[in-house]
Amino acid sequence: MAVTDRVQPPPPTTKQQPSRDKSVKRLAFSHKVSKWDVKLSPYLYISPFFLLFAVTGLFPLAYTAWVSLHSWNLIGGKGAFTGLENYEFVLAQPFFWNAVGNTFSIFLLSSVPQVVLAIAIAAVLDANLRARTFWRMGVLVPFVVAPVAVGLIFNNLFADQAGLFNEMLTGIGLDPVRWHSDSLASHAAIATMVNFRWTGYNALIFLAAMQAIPRDVYEAATIDGAGRLRQFFSVTVPMLRPTIIFVVITATIGGLQIFDEARVFDQAGLGGADRQWQTLTMYIWELGWGQRNFGRASAVAWLLFLIIVLIAMANFLITRRIATQGGRR
Repeated sequence: MAVTDRVQPPPPTTKQQPSRDKSVKRLAFSHKVSKWDVKLSPYLYISPFFLLFAVTGLFPLAYTAWVSLHSWNLIGGKGAFTGLENYEFVLAQPFFWNAVGNTFSIFLLSSVPQVVLAIAIAAVLDANLRARTFWRMGVLVPFVVAPVAVGLIFNNLFADQAGLFNEMLTGIGLDPVRWHSDSLASHAAIATMVNFRWTGYNALIFLAAMQAIPRDVYEAATIDGAGRLRQFFSVTVPMLRPTIIFVVITATIGGLQIFDEARVFDQAGLGGADRQWQTLTMYIWELGWGQRNFGRASAVAWLLFLIIVLIAMANFLITRRIATQGGRR
């Protein structure tokens, strides 16, 4: 019998092996690209903000510090290096400490009522009101109005001679208030302008936070017998702590940089005859554009920056500690 030869499979060609290696390399490369995409994409998305901040925020801040160390004049330009002489001169001036006191006084009179009123308004807007969109848009109207227009309107309302508020006081038999002469009265008037502009804006921030609170929590509180007022203080306010921290910090930064409302409160714009309401930003403006000394103005600007950083950090630590203790309880 003849033995038939078994048919052997053809040996693998050398062309298939390189193609497999290429496909494996492509898969490895695509896997690396996907890893890089996951790691680098978030940084690329947020990089425009940091690039813009470096150009418009960080560079001016560093350049202001450089100017504060020199004798820098508006007309003559850069002068000799003076070190900390500008800071020593500014800290020895009574006008600087007067501006610091005025700034903190106006800040406290505006920020504290502003946060309280914003939470109350947000609670009302969160209720079932008719035409809710209209009322929510209405609280934002003062924020849209130009600060100069707000200052001019309230300057007439708080006029010493023929202002609306003094006319109302004299109409009920009270003595008129010297809004542009007394320090506390002028601070209250300027704080009223600040509250008029920013209360509605902060109210919308609180409203957005209130709408993010799960409604199941309110239903459970209702079943437990808690009324509207008890729910507000026991449920709403504790769950608004992160938002309150954010609003307090932003109000601190904005309140210590107040300029527009105080600047247009009188025609001269110097903070009153005795500088009753001259703020730190107004003092910077006076040094830079009034006395044309950019070195001293930059020194005051950096001192204001350090004050804002310290106050903001203190507010953050205090509010965070309160929030932590409240959460543990």
